[in-house]
Amino acid sequence: MLIELTAKGFVEEVAASSPAPGGGSVAALAGAQGFALIAMVTRLTLGREKFKAVEQEMKQILATAEAKYQRLLALVDEDTEGFKLVMAALALPKETEAEKAFRRGELESATLKAAEIPLETARLCLEGLGLVPELLSKGNPNALSDMGVAALSLKTGLDGALYNVLINAQGLKEKESKEELLNACTYLREEGNRLAEDVQREVLEKLG
Repeated sequence: MLIELTAKGFVEEVAASSPAPGGGSVAALAGAQGFALIAMVTRLTLGREKFKAVEQEMKQILATAEAKYQRLLALVDEDTEGFKLVMAALALPKETEAEKAFRRGELESATLKAAEIPLETARLCLEGLGLVPELLSKGNPNALSDMGVAALSLKTGLDGALYNVLINAQGLKEKESKEELLNACTYLREEGNRLAEDVQREVLEKLG
């Protein structure tokens, strides 16, 4: 499993000549790191008298962050497995008409699955971006730069995942599924841009 590798091992695996793990797995890891930083900031806030009034909110954010980064870590491996499904479908025989029809069906199913995996990554990353403004207003200000990096990591995860949705959507023949994916990408990108810009502006204002 990719997530069992060391950081160095994972980077070297990505750098190898094989096409997977690739951008989708890297995007999921970026999102996981963003949620991990959110978890860290909440822990740096909890237990301190000056932040006692926001303790419950911080506990809720911590629980969410822990659950989401665990899911994103799983998606690091799932994204690579999704790619392998597409490769397996492409390798199916296509000599007879029956084989061609079967191959087309398997390839469509595998491609849709390969698109849905990074779509989940993107949705999770957007959810994470939505948590950062509350951290900025209520969290420990000594961790301000960590909040900024959390947002950057989540935005990278979101954008990277959407690239992977789009490239898989190109291979779909069924128009309705393709349109749904494209519409979801548009919404997630627009919301992600809006949140990331707001967070960056606030972080820079506070740091200035």
